[in-house]
Order: sequence, then C-alpha cells, then structure tokens
Amino acid sequence: MENFTPFTGLIGGIIIGLAATLLLWFNGRIAGISGIFNGMVTARRKGDTLWRFLFILGMVAGGVAQQNLIEHSYQPLNAPLWLLVLGGVIVGFGTSMGSGCASGHGVCGLGRLSVRSLVAVLTFLSMGILTTYVVRHVLGVL
Repeated sequence: MENFTPFTGLIGGIIIGLAATLLLWFNGRIAGISGIFNGMVTARRKGDTLWRFLFILGMVAGGVAQQNLIEHSYQPLNAPLWLLVLGGVIVGFGTSMGSGCASGHGVCGLGRLSVRSLVAVLTFLSMGILTTYVVRHVLGVL
C-alpha cells in the first residue's frame, strides 16, 4: 500500500458524511448515487431534476479539481474500453437488483444501522474482491 494516505482519506470521509447528512436533513433524500443519477435521467417528478444534476456535477467537479490541484493524485487504471463498459453495465444491473448502490447502502444505510444495507455492503465487497481476483489473476486482463 504505497499510496496509503490516512489524513486525506479522513478528510474525504468527513466531506462525504457531511454531504450525505445535509442531503438527508435538507431534502429528506438518501445520498445513493445510482438513485440520484437514475432520478436525474428519468425525471419522474417535476422540479426534481436540478438538485440531482447539481449533486452529480459537484461530484464530477470535485474529482476534476482533486486530479488537477493535488500533486501525485490518483491515476486511473489503464483498462480496455470494453472492460470499463462491461463493468458499468454490471454495476448498473447490480444496483437495480440490490435496490441501491455502495454509497446509498454503505454510507447512508450503515449510518442508519440497516441490516439490509449491511448485507448489501458485504455482498458488494465480497463480489468486488472476487471480481478483482478473477480479472487480474485468472483472466490476466489487468
């Protein structure tokens, strides 16, 4: 673990927790990114799109700012495009099956002591570990 940075990780965790708490307090919404994005795209309710768009925009802008302003920032994995697309489709399918994503279950659900979210997070983690092992060591893709 050559890039272990507990201080910046702590700051990031505090910001994520604060954002999730403020969204719940002010909008009564859970900060599940897949649900926020899905609601922005499908626009089920009138007037429900702007805050979703701003939330996603803030996430992207924060990532771009971090990448451009902090020296030795995280470098993305040099993966083939087909693998990134396949991963995105599988994650999208999984968040539909699991009624939420890692952020909704992991950050918000565990914070509310939800047993359902605990099971979901343990499933996400175990499948992520298994997938990484298969892709790297069995298929030798990355």
